[in-house]
Amino acid sequence: MSIPLPHTSARPATDVTPEGAAWLASAETYPRGLLTDWRARPTVPAVLPCGTVFDVVSVPIVFGRRMVDRLWQEGPGSGPVATCRGRVLLFAAPGTAQRLPSLLEWEEWGAAVPSLLCHGPGDAVTVPPLARETGGDQRLGTRWLVAPDTRSPWLPGPDVVLWACVRAARLSIFPDGDRDAKVYDVSRRR
Repeated sequence: MSIPLPHTSARPATDVTPEGAAWLASAETYPRGLLTDWRARPTVPAVLPCGTVFDVVSVPIVFGRRMVDRLWQEGPGSGPVATCRGRVLLFAAPGTAQRLPSLLEWEEWGAAVPSLLCHGPGDAVTVPPLARETGGDQRLGTRWLVAPDTRSPWLPGPDVVLWACVRAARLSIFPDGDRDAKVYDVSRRR
C-alpha cells in the first residue's frame, strides 16, 4: 500500500513534490524506508549519498546565487538547487564532481572561482526538508531554491556547471564595468 506524501494545492514552489521525493530517495540504499520517514516528518532534513543518482557542487552562497542566476537568465536553467549552512548546493549529473575541478584547472579559471566542493561517489550531503516548517527555525538557511519536482529531473553536467562558474566569476571580475568585455590571458605571451 502506498501512503501519499503531504501535498496541498497551495504548496510553495520551494517544496518537494512526491515525484521529487521519490527521485531523492532513489539515491538511498533503502528508498522506501526514507520515504516512510519523510511521510512521518516532512520538515526534517536528510543526509543522502552522492555519486549514483546525482552529484552535488557546493559553492559559497553569494557566488552560488550568481551561478544560479546565470543558469536561469542566460543558460539552460538548473536542476534542483538548495542552500545549506551558507552554501549553495547545485545538484548535477553523476560524474560532475570528478570532472569539474580538472575542467576549471584546464580552463585556468580555478583562481577566479571560490572554494568549490564537489561531492561524488563516497560522499553524502544534507538535503533540506521536503516542506518548509511554518514559523520554524531558519538559522541554518537549509531550504530548496529549486525543489525536485519529477522522478528524473534534468541535471547539468560538468560543462554547464563550468559555464555557470565562468559567468559568475566574470561578474566578480567586472562588478560595475562591462560584463560583456572580452577577457584575454596575457600570461602566456610568446
